[in-house]
Amino acid sequence: MSYARTSILILTGMLVGCIRPPEIVLVDRATALEQQAAGSYEDLETRLLRSAASPRPTPLSPEQLQALGIRPAPLVDDSDLSEADRVDNLLKQRCIGEAKDGTLVETSAACQGAADHELIATLTERVNHARAQLWRWMHDRRPKLPVDELRKSWRDAHLKGVVCDGWVEKADGTWEAKKC
Repeated sequence: MSYARTSILILTGMLVGCIRPPEIVLVDRATALEQQAAGSYEDLETRLLRSAASPRPTPLSPEQLQALGIRPAPLVDDSDLSEADRVDNLLKQRCIGEAKDGTLVETSAACQGAADHELIATLTERVNHARAQLWRWMHDRRPKLPVDELRKSWRDAHLKGVVCDGWVEKADGTWEAKKC
């Protein structure tokens, strides 16, 4: 028995010496199951890369905007302003001017700050139309007075009520801010 036991132990020892544990290989990629569980963010990554590369305006401080002549948005809602108030604001901003013929004209070259040119065009057209109606009515009351003389006298009286610093055309064709 001792011989059998010894031989079994020797045989077992030889077999155990031939068995090696498998080599462990680490892979930095996730398995297919892990990839499915984690999901794919390729579309999101592409969109983020594109949005990061898209051009956008440079933010400016209020002081920089004011140096450029752009006025900040008013804190008060100006939707209740009358047409006359809007005209006065645009006259002070020099976006429109009182022409020497008595009409309002757009003076975008002298305009200080941002202005909506479509609004200016609509407003000047409406005011000029109203003034033309007024001049026709005045001419109907005094038909002997020439229209040009009537307009000139109306403009002289009207300029007294123009807002201070409003943009006004002088008789020689130059523009200046009305002094009060």
